[in-house]
Amino acid sequence: MPRRSVLFTPGDRPEMMRKAPTAGADVIVFDLEDAVAPRRKEEAREAVRAVLADPDFSPDCEVCVRVNPTGIAADDDLRGVLGDSGDAVATLDAVMAPKTEDPDDAETLADLLAERDADVPILALVETAAGILTAEEIATVPEVDALVFGAEDLAADLGATRTDEGTEVLHAREQVVLAATAADVDAIDTVYTDIEDVEGLAEETEFAVQLGYDGKMAIHPAQVAPINESFTPAPERVEWAERVLEAKEEADAEGRGVFRVDGEMIDAPLIAQAERVVAYAEAADEK
Repeated sequence: MPRRSVLFTPGDRPEMMRKAPTAGADVIVFDLEDAVAPRRKEEAREAVRAVLADPDFSPDCEVCVRVNPTGIAADDDLRGVLGDSGDAVATLDAVMAPKTEDPDDAETLADLLAERDADVPILALVETAAGILTAEEIATVPEVDALVFGAEDLAADLGATRTDEGTEVLHAREQVVLAATAADVDAIDTVYTDIEDVEGLAEETEFAVQLGYDGKMAIHPAQVAPINESFTPAPERVEWAERVLEAKEEADAEGRGVFRVDGEMIDAPLIAQAERVVAYAEAADEK
């Protein structure tokens, strides 16, 4: 399932968590890290668990929980959210790991999930210099299903000044796409912090599409629609993709490994592009 939009919701706000699926995001993330004050962590864990275990909570999107950085805090999060019951586990689709700096962080979190019988993928958030430099290795951990780029924390780690152009983090932003693509996992782009600037969000999301990102994080429900729209392929692109996949079926039936569409020789990378285009178009139709 495409992850065009990844919407964060504070883990200590149960009413917002229950409402989150109505925003139309492909992924909703119940946040136990930055969105929750230290003194409210335990309350947030209980709130997230209650929502996940509620039989009436059955969203048609991917449900993820962002735990605190791998270690004691992450273990406490999983224990509090998943407990010993399978109710919450059944609703959980993924876990996001913040400040992932090396493969060990992802592997340790995978072990903690296994202890709770939670067979779910990890979305590894790389947002420090160390994380960017080891992104390629992080992406190859079997349980990692996406690399998520965190520009704000990275800039703070570097001591860089954030600019509208984003040139100070562009190299790292591209590095995440390269690492994710090489490992055949999703690449999710950083947040856009100006909630009121819809035009700026659309422009930055379109640039993320050009870089090769599969989706983008959102910090407000109002950001979901512009993000989804930017990742939705144009009708003529969808028509091309459908022609490619139809031609592939004919070529496969006839035992031909090579075929043309619109005079263009089609190979495996173009077939993969066509499949991605159709998947994103279908996601748009479903929303």
